[in-house]
Amino acid sequence: MDLSFSKDELAFRDEVRDFIAKNLTEEARRGQRLTPSALSEKAVFGSWHAALYRKGWVAPYWPKEYGGAGWTPAQRYIFESELGLAGAPRLLPFGIHMVGPVIIKFGSQVQKDYYLPRILSGEDYWCQGYSEPGSGSDLASLKTKAVRDGDHYVVNGTKIWTTHAHFADRMFALVRTADTPKRQEGISFLLIDMKTKGISTRPIITIGGDHEVNQVFFDDVHVPVENRVGEENKGWTYAKYLLEFERGAGFRASGLRRELKELRELIARDRAGSVAGDESLASRLSEIEIDIDALEMIELKLLSDVQAGRNPGPVSSVLKLRGTEVFQAITRLGVDVIGHNALVWEPRRPLYGLNEPAVLPEEELAILPAHLDGRAHTIFGGTSEIQHEIIAKQMLGL
Repeated sequence: MDLSFSKDELAFRDEVRDFIAKNLTEEARRGQRLTPSALSEKAVFGSWHAALYRKGWVAPYWPKEYGGAGWTPAQRYIFESELGLAGAPRLLPFGIHMVGPVIIKFGSQVQKDYYLPRILSGEDYWCQGYSEPGSGSDLASLKTKAVRDGDHYVVNGTKIWTTHAHFADRMFALVRTADTPKRQEGISFLLIDMKTKGISTRPIITIGGDHEVNQVFFDDVHVPVENRVGEENKGWTYAKYLLEFERGAGFRASGLRRELKELRELIARDRAGSVAGDESLASRLSEIEIDIDALEMIELKLLSDVQAGRNPGPVSSVLKLRGTEVFQAITRLGVDVIGHNALVWEPRRPLYGLNEPAVLPEEELAILPAHLDGRAHTIFGGTSEIQHEIIAKQMLGL
């Protein structure tokens, strides 16, 4: 495995750093720091998305002919690492990282011509209609039905844990279009306009206090057949393809390293000295740092495989599993560091938009909400149990 970058790649890194310095505002960084939930809101990432779009860097994983950056895997790794270190807002993944690649791979030319430019520009705000009540990780057990009626499907059912559905104007959804002995064979992939009559959204407030997820209801919602991606009853194939991007679309080590650095800075500002000299705290910090180093080595191994044309296989499951576990360790330690201040609850949201000062110092404001919200990181995008199963079967042959 080659751990060094070429002269051209280092020059590209400098270009990325220069772009970040000129376009990433302190307001956007602050908004990201004060976002406890997994995804930033448009008020935080909007200006950053626009800057990336103008530069042609908003969808580095897409083929160049569809508006992608045309980068090598090493350039994508450098780009994501620099964004993580800089604390840049996380762009909404549902359009760029999820449905966009599915449309590129399986969509009609009409769908590509219409949706892809709108995803790149940010004109369309997407959400994901996968999970349903009672299904857990068994996605194939979904019950939302789409019955063909002429040139439309009539959709009835409900989706849950739908992130940012209250902002979204588009949803990509899995729906049941046939009752078959093998449940995966009766599913189709639809693109749904969220303004369509019969769609209603109910907020779900998370344990962290944020309105990030929702339950969405479909009551005789008419969706044009032309909004189906690919063939009828073949949606499971497209769903699996999308999950490859959801679980393996990013490198986390640099962002985790920045978060650990911010935690160290918080400890250094401890005026009373109640935690700075704690030896057990120093040990936990060192353990997390070692875990981040190990995660970075796994990322570089994956990068080396991709550069050499090898399929990384289940390594994406390892990255997802360990990345979320290390993140939870950081937020758990953060709560321990602020001690009794973790008992102070700020109910107002968003934290970056408070009109009056909060009781806690700003650097402590998001620590407990982020810790609570972070419990979900080992659930969404494929639970830790699912990742362990993939690793056991595909890597260990168990």
